[in-house]
Amino acid sequence: MKPLLRHALGAALFLLTLTGLGLLGAPARAQTAERVVLMVAGLDKQIYLPVRLAAHLGYFRDAGLEVELQSEGSGVNAEDVLLVGGAQGVVGAYDHTLDLQARGKAVQAVVLFTLSPGEVELVASPLADAITSPADFKGRRLGVTGLGSSTNLLTRTLALRHGLRPTDYKVVPVGSGASFAAALAQGRIDAGMTTEPLATRLIHSGQARLLVDLRTPDAAQRALGGPFPFASLYMQTAWVNSHRDQVQKLVTALVRALRFIQQRSPLEVAQALGLEEGLERTLYVQALTESRAMFSPDGFMPAAGPPHVLKVVSAVNRMVRERPVDLQRTYTHEFVRAANARLGPLQAP
Repeated sequence: MKPLLRHALGAALFLLTLTGLGLLGAPARAQTAERVVLMVAGLDKQIYLPVRLAAHLGYFRDAGLEVELQSEGSGVNAEDVLLVGGAQGVVGAYDHTLDLQARGKAVQAVVLFTLSPGEVELVASPLADAITSPADFKGRRLGVTGLGSSTNLLTRTLALRHGLRPTDYKVVPVGSGASFAAALAQGRIDAGMTTEPLATRLIHSGQARLLVDLRTPDAAQRALGGPFPFASLYMQTAWVNSHRDQVQKLVTALVRALRFIQQRSPLEVAQALGLEEGLERTLYVQALTESRAMFSPDGFMPAAGPPHVLKVVSAVNRMVRERPVDLQRTYTHEFVRAANARLGPLQAP
């Protein structure tokens, strides 16, 4: 029996050595973290602040998740990544769920971030006197993040509400962030739709002037004729149904981030993101101060929101107009309801 015992002990020591060297499996603590990839339609955009906060504040880690955030400047490209399985969720505009359902794809928003688009239509400063409303879009080049994007949808909606047809102006896909700023500075676009904090930077530098404000719910109501819930986390319905535990952990972490925005000052939010003192942080705080009302305090979809979004999308999207869309399948309150119940009442700031 002694040779057998020696062999058994030797095998055990060998396995322990491999494990210690990291050659056999992963450490137990790493194995407990569940990995999820989220594609964000522009990680630097303030409308997607909750997902950045959840990462910076460790809320995903607290939930036992290893969340990888990938950035894609256009929401329409982000949804393509979702459909081919490159990500488990998209942090993007809710209206994409309607378009995808009309194309036979089952997706749903599991938590809502903003009650309004949070976008603005800017006009290049040299043209500010010539373009004073969307009625002046005729013959102009209008920048959007991408064709089929939500900025494209909103641009076409503004033009339509001011009596223009799609052939009256030219939509130019220019991306977001630095590429949008360059297109405006170089004169490749006359006006365009972007979001914070870039909008405040361009206005502060004198490169652009504000034409249409869609940042707060009240402003969006006036410009679009009704409520327009926007930024959300949406996922393929089949994945949601087969990974409810992971979805619940994600949503709970994101609702915590939404509460952080409500309970802390814009300066404290900027500091939580690691923004150092200087002009960048000052402008970020200014932008958040002016648009913080857009953030949902609890992640719920307002009842009047989806019907109006459908009305707006149907006016400019023929596929959505011609095919039935079941709004109840474009979002769910299951996970935000459980998250809020677990977190308790929202405390006053």
